[in-house]
Amino acid sequence: MTNEKTIRDIKIEELRKNCFRQSKVPGEFMFQMRVPGGTTDAKHLLLVHEIAQNYGNGTFHFGTRQTFSIPGIKYENISKVNEIVEEYIRAIEVERCGLDLDVDNLGYPCLAPRNISGCVGADHCIKANVKVPVLANKIEKIIFPSNYHIKVNIAGCPNDCIKAHMSDFGIIGITEPQYDPSRCVGCEGCLRACKSHSTDALTFKNGIITRNKNLCVGCGECVEACPTRAFTRSKENFYRVLIGGRTSKKSPRIGKVFVDFVTEEVLLNILRNWENFSAHVLKGSPRYLHGGHLMDMAGYKVFKEWMLKDIVLNPEAKVADRVNWVENEYRSNYNVK
Repeated sequence: MTNEKTIRDIKIEELRKNCFRQSKVPGEFMFQMRVPGGTTDAKHLLLVHEIAQNYGNGTFHFGTRQTFSIPGIKYENISKVNEIVEEYIRAIEVERCGLDLDVDNLGYPCLAPRNISGCVGADHCIKANVKVPVLANKIEKIIFPSNYHIKVNIAGCPNDCIKAHMSDFGIIGITEPQYDPSRCVGCEGCLRACKSHSTDALTFKNGIITRNKNLCVGCGECVEACPTRAFTRSKENFYRVLIGGRTSKKSPRIGKVFVDFVTEEVLLNILRNWENFSAHVLKGSPRYLHGGHLMDMAGYKVFKEWMLKDIVLNPEAKVADRVNWVENEYRSNYNVK
């Protein structure tokens, strides 16, 4: 059993990097198993059950970042949990996501970046424009493992059920509706849907539907409402990227649009620049600061320069000239000289 001397000797920060989070009970921890995109094979629930029953307190929590979070693990059992989770890490991170990661019996190499959260996506949801779990796997390969923190949420459509607006990087799957007037019967179902559920971006005149591209948010409501497939989704997937959103007891805020209507290739290339941007801001010394704070420290202009470095934007892409948040944060908040 864990004694008082052992508890005093526990290196909490090292265990946190190993994905074990400190409990209110001295000597007990909660283990967080990554589930990129929030979707995985049901067979892995057997491992969650084994760890929870044999080493935890018999329960598990669907973590707020969609991890399998297993509480009640005693300090002396952490090494055992790391041993039995080795195959799970290999199955998810190497075989599914394609990471070049040396997996051993020592568990996860780091806590950051945090688990990628995602909605169920287009494999199921009729509203979704993109396959969220597939995209999450590709992003996981880019950002994990790293000692620089970032929270990524992926929503399959602008309904944003996963709260991408409240994340360092909020990614929303969008479409550029394709209109074929020869199939249009003038039922105006698309107009009613856009006005009721979206941004009222459509008008009907002389038997033709016109879409205001400045108002259209790429949700695809017109596609869902059209009975004759006069409106269809674009063959190319597009994305809107929001930055700097977060919950916080001090300065919560909604993320703002950074880039809009970018292709998947552009999106992934932008995320490949994240670690270099973080290293620049923190002078190569990672700290437990999330992406939104780093953006504040650097300022939007510097952030944009680093994140768009060597990026070739697709013709449809839009980039925000500036980003304005309600509250201001200052370098003194982070004790950075």
